[in-house]
Amino acid sequence: MAPSKKKHATKQACVTPEGFAVLPLQFSPDSAARHSLYVKEHKVRAEKTSCRPLDRTLFVLNIPPYCSQSVTQDLFSKFGVVASVELRDVPGSSQESGPKLPKIFRPAAKQGFKVGYVVFESSSSVTAAKSHPHDESLVVSTEQKPVKTGVQKWIQHYTKSIIHPDKLQQTVDSFMQDYDKRQEKEAERQREEAEKQQEDEEGWVKVTRGHKGAKARPHSEAANQRTLQREARKKRRKELMNFYTWQHKNTQKEHIAELRRKFEEDKQRIALMRAQRKFKPY
Repeated sequence: MAPSKKKHATKQACVTPEGFAVLPLQFSPDSAARHSLYVKEHKVRAEKTSCRPLDRTLFVLNIPPYCSQSVTQDLFSKFGVVASVELRDVPGSSQESGPKLPKIFRPAAKQGFKVGYVVFESSSSVTAAKSHPHDESLVVSTEQKPVKTGVQKWIQHYTKSIIHPDKLQQTVDSFMQDYDKRQEKEAERQREEAEKQQEDEEGWVKVTRGHKGAKARPHSEAANQRTLQREARKKRRKELMNFYTWQHKNTQKEHIAELRRKFEEDKQRIALMRAQRKFKPY
């Protein structure tokens, strides 16, 4: 009899109906409990930012609290070189309003499960992460890179939270210097805009000296059109004001004429009453 051929099942990734690939996770090599990460390629085209490129960014859900930013980077380094890792409480845009604050000025991060954006150096790493077999777990804590938990973790966190006064003063001084520079640039920008838009009463644009090396620019057709529109608005306001003035004067004249008419009627009524009055002593 010919030897039977054994069929080897190919390892495949587990994909949810929503399109997320499941990555199994266990804390240590001898841990029996497993945790699941859900990954998907980041494809939000409305987000026009360079820190989350559409072809090299992996969106990750259900990141446990013991996976910090550095631990998450080490986990996904298995699929390729990781350029950056961003952990958030909820999904959202990476655009932040205002200047970026130093770490010591930010509020304490909430403890709980996170969502992450992992950016790789190559787009093939995203494909490798999505096609990872569901029966091969990623290990968080290894002998080479142990992850502290429990009391050791909190001791480490408390030790890092203590900042030397000199370092704190240096950070504050650096932040205030950047703030002063931003304020000066904003004031300079507003001053330049005010000088460009400054006009006299007749509607002519006042020519001012610009920055060094700048050449005077002739009036554009749009500027001339705005001047004509401004003059037309002034003319309409003046005509409207004249109409209101005439209406007010006309109303005053009619009111005075009405008062005079009533005065004459009262005089005639009083004279008639006096003529009809009779003296009756008995």
